[in-house]
Amino acid sequence: MLSRRGFVGLLGAGALAAKTGPGKFRVYVGTYTRRDSKGIYTFVLDTAAGTLTPEGLAAETENPSFLAIHPSGNYVYACGELDKFQGQASGSLNAFKIDHASGKLERLNVVAAGGTSTCHVNISRNGKFAVLANYGSGSCAAFAIGSNGKLGERTAFHQHSGSSVDPGRQTTPHAHSVNFDHQNKHVIVADLGLDQVKVYNFNSGTGAMTPNEPAFTKVKPGSGPRHFSFHPSGKYAYVINEMACSVTAFHWDAKKGTLSEIETVTTLPVPVQRGYSTAEVVAHPNGRFVYGSNRGHNTIAVFQVDTATGKLKSVEHKSTQGAIPRNFAIDPTGQFLIAANQNSDSLVLFRINQSTGALDPAGPPVKAPVPVCVRYLAMRRG
Repeated sequence: MLSRRGFVGLLGAGALAAKTGPGKFRVYVGTYTRRDSKGIYTFVLDTAAGTLTPEGLAAETENPSFLAIHPSGNYVYACGELDKFQGQASGSLNAFKIDHASGKLERLNVVAAGGTSTCHVNISRNGKFAVLANYGSGSCAAFAIGSNGKLGERTAFHQHSGSSVDPGRQTTPHAHSVNFDHQNKHVIVADLGLDQVKVYNFNSGTGAMTPNEPAFTKVKPGSGPRHFSFHPSGKYAYVINEMACSVTAFHWDAKKGTLSEIETVTTLPVPVQRGYSTAEVVAHPNGRFVYGSNRGHNTIAVFQVDTATGKLKSVEHKSTQGAIPRNFAIDPTGQFLIAANQNSDSLVLFRINQSTGALDPAGPPVKAPVPVCVRYLAMRRG
């Protein structure tokens, strides 16, 4: 055996915690249902012992790639990353109720996402709405959440349009992630196909989404913005660019809903090579570090943050001890990072140096079938 409510959305990682000190967290892992994977799996992270222990299958469901946990801690929402659902060209969004004793998930309902290859989901800070991104068709949508956790009517839908410079990957839009700002007033959507980070005004009472003015900010052509993370101060934000293997730092104006580029830095210690791409970006809850995953190079890029400017300084590139680290997440206490190696069927637990941000493996890899997404939930006593 190997060996967040205050933080919801802060890390872009869907984590929940009842407190910020050491404790035990149930780790929900979304997967692609290939090879041995059947759905969503659970593990237990003991932050006092520094161990990660498998529990087993929590719910059988098809391609539950990315997950989000409700602010109440009682429900899990899972993308169904599909091209067809119930006979239509669509992915899906699934709602599950959590059994806190076992970690098992009971399906409540499932809705059509309204676009294909549904790849990312987040929950509004008041817990009333779920917002998702459809990569294949390049759209985003919002759905109401009932008091019982079930998904209700669709409250918003936006079909992106346009293209960018890469003839292989950017001839159409590809919405890749959705994130709420700290005030629950804006939704940020990174679109890889357009080289745009879109900003929508969000009505937390009705779930309506309307394009901000301006409606987006651009990154360098051919970059392919993928995932996004707000700095805990609310002053800065970071987008990781999948195709260029870089991170763009922005200043965030919460009142205007605007992003202004500060700088763009590489995530690699070497030039970009064929087969290299990035995936996840996360700001540490202490605001001093930012992390990004390199697929192909199979490392986590660690940066220190200049909190006066938002700029990044490279610390190290740490091997994830596996292939294709698609996602990773920092636990709500800020002590540990779990990296999910999609192609080598493993999770790796790293201890975070609180002074430098550097990563140190806490043990050998833990078996996990085709892991795609890592989310935390504080385990309840009694």
